[in-house]
Amino acid sequence: MALVQTDTTVAVERGQRLQVSAHTGEIVVKTWARNAVRVQAASSDRGRVAVITSATAVRVRTEGRHGPASLELHITAPTWMAVDLSGVYTDISVAGAGGAVAVETVQGDVDVEGGVGLVSLRSVQGSVTLRRATGRIEVHSVNEGVEVFGSSGEIEAETVNGDITLNGVAASSLTATTVNGDVEYDGPIRTGGRYSLSSHNGDLTLTVAPETSASVSVSTFNGEFESEFPVTLKETGKGKRFSFTIGAGSAQVTLESFQGTISLIRPGSNQARDEDH
Repeated sequence: MALVQTDTTVAVERGQRLQVSAHTGEIVVKTWARNAVRVQAASSDRGRVAVITSATAVRVRTEGRHGPASLELHITAPTWMAVDLSGVYTDISVAGAGGAVAVETVQGDVDVEGGVGLVSLRSVQGSVTLRRATGRIEVHSVNEGVEVFGSSGEIEAETVNGDITLNGVAASSLTATTVNGDVEYDGPIRTGGRYSLSSHNGDLTLTVAPETSASVSVSTFNGEFESEFPVTLKETGKGKRFSFTIGAGSAQVTLESFQGTISLIRPGSNQARDEDH
C-alpha cells in the first residue's frame, strides 16, 4: 500500500506549546531557529494527521479510518518551545529542546536531548535516556533502564526492572530507586545537597571526589560495603546499618541495598574498570 504523506507548516509565537499524541508509531522532534512548526508524517494504513492551533498551543493528533493509525511523525519546532508528547505503542525522541519537555509512552523507548525547566520522561515497557537537560528532572520506567547524562538540577530517577545510570550529572538533589537493577551516580556531591540511592536486588556505585563534604548513611541486609578510600564506620542499628562523615558532612547521602554491594569510588574509577574488561 502506498504511503500517505503529510507536510504542514504553521507560524507560532512565544507562549505556545507543542502537544503531540500518536497511538502507534514514532514521534521525532527536532528544533530550529524559526518561529514555525513543521509537521511531516508518513503512514501506510491511511492514517491522518490533524494540526490545530490556538493561542496557547499547536496540537498534533493522529487517527485512522478503522481505529488507531500507525504513523511516523517528524516535527520541527522552535528551540524555545515547550513540548508535550504522548503515545501508546510509540517510540519518542527529542533533540535540541530549549524549553520544558514532557514525554509519556507505554510500549516505546524515550530519548531526549535538551530540556530546560520541568523535564518529565516516562515509559512502561521502554528505556528512558536523557542528555544535557537542566532543571527539575523526572525520569521513570518500569521494565527497562533509565539513563541521564550531562544534566543538572533536581533529579528523580525510578524504575522497577532496570538499571539507573547517572553519568556526568550535577544534581543539587537526587532520588534514584530501582528494585531489580543497579544504580550508578557519577557526579559532584554538592554542599547542602540531598542524595538517595536505593535498590533491592542490585548494586549501588557512588563516585566521591576528594573534596566532598557529606554525612553518609548506609543500609544493607545481605549485601556488602566497600570503599576505595578510608572511612570510619559508626553502627546505627541492627543488621548492616552504619554511618560516617566525609569532610565537614554538609550534604546528606543515603545508600540502601537489601542484597547488593554498595561501593564508594573515586572519579575515573569506572572508566578504568571498563578498560580493564
